[in-house]
Amino acid sequence: MTPPHAPSEAAPAVAPAGWSPASWRDRVAVQQPEWDGLDELRAVTDELESAPPLVIPGETRQLSASLAEVAQGRAFLLQAGDCAESFDSATPESIERRLRVILQMAIVLTHSAGVPVVKLGRIAGQYAKPRSSSHETLDEVSLPSFRGHIVNLPEFETDARRADPRRISQAYQRSATTLNLLRAMTQGGYADLTKVHQWNEAFVAATGVGRRYETLADDIDRALRFMQACGLDTDEVPQLHEATLYSSHEGLILDYEEALTRQDTETGEFFDTAAHSVWIGERTRDLDGAHVEYFSGIANPIGTKVGPTATPAEVVALCDALDPHRVPGRLTLIARMGAELVTERLGPLVEAVAESGHPVIWATDPMHGNTFTAPSGRKTRHFDAIEQEIRGFFEVHHRLGTWPGGIHVELTGDDVTECLGGSEELSDDQLGLRYETMCDPRLNARQSVDLAFRVAELLREQQH
Repeated sequence: MTPPHAPSEAAPAVAPAGWSPASWRDRVAVQQPEWDGLDELRAVTDELESAPPLVIPGETRQLSASLAEVAQGRAFLLQAGDCAESFDSATPESIERRLRVILQMAIVLTHSAGVPVVKLGRIAGQYAKPRSSSHETLDEVSLPSFRGHIVNLPEFETDARRADPRRISQAYQRSATTLNLLRAMTQGGYADLTKVHQWNEAFVAATGVGRRYETLADDIDRALRFMQACGLDTDEVPQLHEATLYSSHEGLILDYEEALTRQDTETGEFFDTAAHSVWIGERTRDLDGAHVEYFSGIANPIGTKVGPTATPAEVVALCDALDPHRVPGRLTLIARMGAELVTERLGPLVEAVAESGHPVIWATDPMHGNTFTAPSGRKTRHFDAIEQEIRGFFEVHHRLGTWPGGIHVELTGDDVTECLGGSEELSDDQLGLRYETMCDPRLNARQSVDLAFRVAELLREQQH
């Protein structure tokens, strides 16, 4: 996280004519909870409207500037974090473990590929999840689906599945707690490059991936000693001792996002101060829908998922609606095609957007298109399919001469057993050992660092 600082030079407001933070209410809003008590919902959102912002425009503008470098092929985006954060995970230990694995991945990518890495966490607000069905049925009992801790609870009980507006306020408080600790850790010495060895968690260090990471850490130590031997005072180089991690989440629950929207008094721009960046999901990207309407007016850098059914015309229309001024770094298109379809379906979209002149960032989400049910009955993903989709993503961009801007992955710093494969070859009969996710399966720390090494190799190939 970056410390608060003065807003940058004024820029034109991005909000189209007639837009307001509430104008989405005139559109069809899908994937919204059926809140239990509209008066209580209004009381909660009124309270949030006068609450302090979670992030400030100066921080968000700095992210926009960094993402502009990604859009122009001079940096790489690492967007990573939990599938769906739990209120129970807003603890120092859990936050530290997630930060640690993101820092490890960023170090691997920066050192091995030689490009700056913009670190964007799925953290401090990723409390909502879209669902394929509004209700879940078990033993002839039908209850509302679990939509994330900002809405209800996963237990299959009537009271637990009630869409409780008070949970919106709890999400704000948990996000504030998480952001405060992240700021303290990233600016207070935890991210110091002299501590890269300490980031290697015990259950990672004993593996082949851990040993490979230790070799990289040794290289960094030698580089720092070389700089000192040359007379450079590394203590005076803040980039060696601090890190910048930005927050992001799917901007799904529009009551929450609207309540935390603020207008910058200097520029007139509207910012969603719930996070530095928010994205639209595959299920909510309808061009005439409420989510596209809301996102079109905020000045944050934004993203939208793009699945295998998307057509070139649809994607260009989304770019026109969300980035009419063609600002580099404004819009990230997050492709989630599936390993078997990526090389076939992605190319026409990339070509169409390039021809339209929109300077978007293309990132790959190799997780959601590769989910399946294992023989054990658990929802999972295979590491090989995740890697295959990333390779296909790079292959398409290499063929077209465009920049593969980033990866968007679901992971945890914990030693979970949720995704098959990886260097440790996690098998189906091991899934039940530590299957802890509330929603989708996540890469564990070993698999995450392993993936970073493999992406770094692809980046090096892309540069030659």
